[in-house]
Amino acid sequence: MLKLNKKYWFLIIAGFLLALLSFIPIRLAIASYQSPHPQAILTLGGDPKREEFTAQFAQKHPQLDIWVSSGSRPEQVLEIFASADIANYRFHLDYRAIDTVTNFTSLVDDFKSQKIQHIYLITSSYHMPRAKAIATLVLGSQGITFTPISIPSSKPRESIVRIVRDSGRSLLWIVSGRTGASFHPRFREPFYAAR
Repeated sequence: MLKLNKKYWFLIIAGFLLALLSFIPIRLAIASYQSPHPQAILTLGGDPKREEFTAQFAQKHPQLDIWVSSGSRPEQVLEIFASADIANYRFHLDYRAIDTVTNFTSLVDDFKSQKIQHIYLITSSYHMPRAKAIATLVLGSQGITFTPISIPSSKPRESIVRIVRDSGRSLLWIVSGRTGASFHPRFREPFYAAR
């Protein structure tokens, strides 16, 4: 009888995960249909080259606001955007994220409150596979789609282990609202957010 219960629990959990994962492509398709063109730019921090690329990219898309998640020091980012003649009101610096998963989970409510359903996602090419996996789960679960823009990099692609780990953390966020990032000591540090 105990084995039978374990079998049913496994089926219940598997069914729940299948249902959970099946609604994400539907929400992504709806978002793509409703907003076929990106409405904002999200740059994942980690390399000043990303902010420099974003400033140049934003010059070609003057109607789009820009979010930089946990990027370079605020003074450095302000200088990069000022050099590209990007107005201060167009960009938002957010330093709540401590890793790639929280780059998305810390900003998804901001996008939803502004009714953004489609973003450009900018990061380095070696980092893009993991960023896309997380974005698909986190943003997709909230009805936000994305268009990836990779910045060439000589670094090797990130391992599948990191992608699977952070995909799991993204699923945890979907069902619980937590990413597991609180185990990281940096999470307890104060953050700076300029808007």
